[in-house]
Amino acid sequence: MLGRATLDRAAHVRTDPEQLDALWADPASQVLLIDDGRLPVVDGERPHLTLVSPADIQSAGASERHLLGLGDDGRAVFMVRLAETADAPAGSSWTGLREVGVALDDRDAGIAVTAVALANWHASHPHCARCGQPTVIAEGGWVRQCPDDGSEHYPRTDPAVIMLVRDEDDRALLGHQSVWQDGWFSTLAGFVEPGETAEAAVRREVLEESGILVGSDPDDVVYLGSQPWPFPSSLMLGFHARAAAGTIIVDGVELAEARWFSRDELLAACTDGSVRIPSPISIARRLIERWYGEPLPGSWSRP
Repeated sequence: MLGRATLDRAAHVRTDPEQLDALWADPASQVLLIDDGRLPVVDGERPHLTLVSPADIQSAGASERHLLGLGDDGRAVFMVRLAETADAPAGSSWTGLREVGVALDDRDAGIAVTAVALANWHASHPHCARCGQPTVIAEGGWVRQCPDDGSEHYPRTDPAVIMLVRDEDDRALLGHQSVWQDGWFSTLAGFVEPGETAEAAVRREVLEESGILVGSDPDDVVYLGSQPWPFPSSLMLGFHARAAAGTIIVDGVELAEARWFSRDELLAACTDGSVRIPSPISIARRLIERWYGEPLPGSWSRP
């Protein structure tokens, strides 16, 4: 999954301009370039990120610098968004996080997901939400300040619930979104609304999307873990839920289809190719595998 990281985020360094400048001037520091959400990746048996030194990017069209953290060796890792498309560093190619995330080691996966999430926020929030004036970067890229009204703005993270619903026969409920290719199925998901708990969001979203009523006992909604999902700025909160009643009814707009699968039915459908499930990069895959009881072959995954 994407919820892997080894960097010390070093929040204390962000507020020290002199230390930030010193780290940027240090030839041992490393920089990850971001080109419209894409990462420079060296392909191979074990794909990895290409990190360059600050001195290497003076002419690369960089617009800003952001401190991602400090490694175990004390070296700083920065992220820089390119102001315009450029060639990837030598030996690498621009690759999306969805395509490469599962293949990266813990260090690179943590760097990549943080960088993409932070880059997405900066790209979509260049102006003050209060007065509309352009904001400036502060605290190592983790704050945007308005020079006009003095307000500070912080990276946005939107909580979302993702859940595998099980019925009394221990079948799993999977849905097919209208915009997906035929045969693609996944767990249900949705955003937490203002004033709502995550557990309440699970019950509401399942009912709205599928017509299935989740039980009201605390044990009917069980939290299992979370995963950052920077597409563009979500934190996925994973649950297993127990169905209490209801007949599947989809709206035909968001969900085109929803089905109950036994383990044997899912195995048969994935084997014959009529069903494709999320890739191992996603928490949805982990929720399915926890119910299934063992890891599922990667060849069953959709792209």
